[in-house]
Amino acid sequence: MLNIDKIRADFPILKRKIYNNPLIYLDNAATTQKPQQVIDSVAEFYSFKNSNIHRGVHYLSEEADCEYQQARETVKEYINAEKSSEIIFTQGTTDSLNFIADTLGRSLLKKGDEIIITEMEHHSNIVPWQILCNQIDAVLKIIPVDDNGTLLLEKLQELITDKTRLISLTYVSNVLGIINPVKKIIKQVHNHDILVIIDGAQAVQHIPIDVQSLDCDFFVFSGHKMYAGTGIGVLYAKQKWLEVIPPYRYGGGMISEVNFENTLFQDPPQKFEAGTVNIAGAVSLKTAIEYINAIGLESISSHEKKVYSYTVEKLRKLPKVTVYGNTTDMCGALSFNLDNIHHYDAGTLLDKMGIAVRTGKHCAEPLMNRYGVQGTIRASFAIYNSIEDADALINGIRKVQKIMATK
Repeated sequence: MLNIDKIRADFPILKRKIYNNPLIYLDNAATTQKPQQVIDSVAEFYSFKNSNIHRGVHYLSEEADCEYQQARETVKEYINAEKSSEIIFTQGTTDSLNFIADTLGRSLLKKGDEIIITEMEHHSNIVPWQILCNQIDAVLKIIPVDDNGTLLLEKLQELITDKTRLISLTYVSNVLGIINPVKKIIKQVHNHDILVIIDGAQAVQHIPIDVQSLDCDFFVFSGHKMYAGTGIGVLYAKQKWLEVIPPYRYGGGMISEVNFENTLFQDPPQKFEAGTVNIAGAVSLKTAIEYINAIGLESISSHEKKVYSYTVEKLRKLPKVTVYGNTTDMCGALSFNLDNIHHYDAGTLLDKMGIAVRTGKHCAEPLMNRYGVQGTIRASFAIYNSIEDADALINGIRKVQKIMATK
């Protein structure tokens, strides 16, 4: 059993008061708070190790380069990639997905090809493919969800044709918290030689990831959703794809040789990391993963599931509350609405009580349209959330309903 008081003590922001109330932070699907260990690692880097990497011969440059490469190795171990060269550092999940859409669009996809995504995707896993399809005259197809938020996988087989080239889908919905059966999907579509991209932004901080076992072609996620700094993300790709796709950006650090007639690029991963990279961000990600590993991701998952299930059960018992998503395999995010109360109004009132939730479309407008709502209230959980936080949310909702009933 986790010592939640000890864990919460690692996160200095949780000591804050919001409108004279203790902070109840339930917006972790947007970004997680940072433990002191991560904050200290960034401060230490900038205070004592700051230098640019790649080919520097002086001590600080070599030290910074070592830190950066250790971060890559740490990520490789965390998601069980085969090689550290399969780990590309990016700005985040959105950047990683744009990276794949751009490079695949220039190298492997052509007019008439088909791309499949799902109805529950974040905009960052919709718009790049939509733009690409418009550019090359490809076709975008959608796997629908049912009323419970479950993917209608029987429709997937109907969508697949001999022109289907790739499927890109979220591992865990950022709205519903539903865990999709990605391993089953990957196996099914690989039988048709279809590439698979997994958006793991809402998964890596909650459940163990093994990219070799999944057998996905690409896997992407962000550091800031797993206790690291902002502006650092990861693109995992099988080595065979990194060998054939072109660079995403061009500049220093990724060049092997340049003259005015031609340019040769370095091997992956340097081939895809142009310019001065986010070294401190990579250091923060390394420290965040070490923090997770020290506690144990399975212990974290067990604790979060207990808090999540408790909250769902309490929410469903409240009058005039609609909870979206209804399966047994969920984590992280939880969306709901209060009858006759606008989600923004509810979120604003909860904020006055020190309870931070997210309101709106959550960058998933097609899913909102599927449910016929303008937005939802979303509570999302992390390692430091407790049963007491869940009770505070439930009590806060009761207060909101009472306040709005007098309006």
